[in-house]
Amino acid sequence: MLVLFETPVGFALFKVLDEGKLDKVEDLWKEFTTSDSARRVVELKAFNKFENTSDALSAATLIIDSKPTKGLRKFLQKNCEGETLAVADSKLGNAIKEKLKIDCVHNSAVMELMRGLRNQLTELISGLGAQDLGPMSLGLSHSLSRYKLKFSPEKVDTMIIQAIGLLDDLDKELNTYAMRVREWYGWHFPELTKIVADNIQYAKVVKMMGNRTNAVNLDFSEILSDDEVEAQLKEAAVISMGTEVSDLDLFNIRELCDQVLALSEYRAQLFDYLKSRMNTIAPNLTALVGELVGARLIAHGGSLVNLAKQPGSTIQILGAEKALFRALKTKHSTPKYGLIYHASLIGQAAPKHKGKISRSLAAKTALAIRYDALGDGGDNSIGLESRIKLETRLRVLEGKELGKSAGSAKGKPKIEVYDKDRKKGAGALITPAKTYNPAADLVLGHSTEETPKKPEGASKKRKHHDAEVEETIQEDGDQEGQKKKKKKKSKESEESPVADADGGKKKKKKSKESEETPVATAEDVKKEKKKKKKSDSQDAAMETEESGKKDKKKKKKKHSDE
Repeated sequence: MLVLFETPVGFALFKVLDEGKLDKVEDLWKEFTTSDSARRVVELKAFNKFENTSDALSAATLIIDSKPTKGLRKFLQKNCEGETLAVADSKLGNAIKEKLKIDCVHNSAVMELMRGLRNQLTELISGLGAQDLGPMSLGLSHSLSRYKLKFSPEKVDTMIIQAIGLLDDLDKELNTYAMRVREWYGWHFPELTKIVADNIQYAKVVKMMGNRTNAVNLDFSEILSDDEVEAQLKEAAVISMGTEVSDLDLFNIRELCDQVLALSEYRAQLFDYLKSRMNTIAPNLTALVGELVGARLIAHGGSLVNLAKQPGSTIQILGAEKALFRALKTKHSTPKYGLIYHASLIGQAAPKHKGKISRSLAAKTALAIRYDALGDGGDNSIGLESRIKLETRLRVLEGKELGKSAGSAKGKPKIEVYDKDRKKGAGALITPAKTYNPAADLVLGHSTEETPKKPEGASKKRKHHDAEVEETIQEDGDQEGQKKKKKKKSKESEESPVADADGGKKKKKKSKESEETPVATAEDVKKEKKKKKKSDSQDAAMETEESGKKDKKKKKKKHSDE
């Protein structure tokens, strides 16, 4: 039996001298306590050494995946003819058996034998010392870890953090130096500050011109693109109100201009370097928010992996921690954006839509960062697709017409207000406007039964009688009078249905009675009015007498008291 053992240096084949000792698995470890006892059990038959570190790394990765390498197959075909091979991995044994037709064994005895070999490896393999085996194992383990984690030196985000920090410092220094040049040279030529607004162009003009009297004879076309600005500069140099300066002062001012121009050139070079690093390390993040904003997010998070662990809500307000905690403390509204505010997509949005777009952009940015940090691909397809979706959403929010977007052959349809009564693409109505239908009206109070007709004279008298009764009810506040009139009404209403139920003779009698009754009732009403007026006047007189008596009594009491 042969034993296949993997080492950081290469593959080793050991010959088992006494296979009977493998039956006693529990006592097998005692055979490997010393090197002499181990040599009685196994001996080295062949050794296949790795040529370099990359060869060792490729072999180790294939062995982890239970796949034999090309060199291992040749090594086993050469030394394992007609032998049984003991392996530490059953899957690797199955692969060797399928491809090389070599019988493989994997059991508890083989695993115990592997432990013994690992313990006495330096003694069993000649020329392999412990001082060499340790560094080889450590180097191979580090290389294997990088490979398994897809680690690459090109993916180091520390360079981005340092570059964006230096870029911000350069911007501050450039601004300080440029302001110093303007203030210093402004004593000699103060009008130049308003004529040339750009700091770099200002430094170049000062370096070329020196004294303002030389401006008339110089050509500034290479520095100033506009001829009107150049003509204005020359006119102002002739009539300038500035003081005279010495040549030594101009020399120092020009030296400062050289510093400004050198810093600006180095800043441009550093920005190109940062742009290339961002496109390599975080291409999807760069496609969404740009190089500068993406680099500041990575620097604020500490690393790309740490940033990938943050949710979209944290990325949205990253950089606005002070405002967040102040809002929580004072119970005001929390901020809607932090560093992400400087992204171009949020800059394009209207003020009322910035919060919605920043929330959507933060969610897409979180996905892009995770893909850049943990994904296998190196393209920016996810970032570009997310940007197209966000631009479309921005247009929808602003109510603009959706045009053709990148990645789509057909344009988006125009959003129109829905009108159910109007044909699609036409101005005419599908159905005409509805008109009023008088036939659908319902009249309350009409009954289907036929009512008996009454003579016209009786109906007129009845109406006249009802009007008089209503007047008496309104004028009189007495409840008794109202009750009497109601009783009269009820009696008359009771008599009418009885008369309707009788024959034609009773109808005639009722018509005669109805002619007489209203006259009698009218006279009664007049009499009642007169009686009430008299009673009211008597009551008023009685009340006045009583009140006079009371007043007299009160006066007498007051007089007696006095």
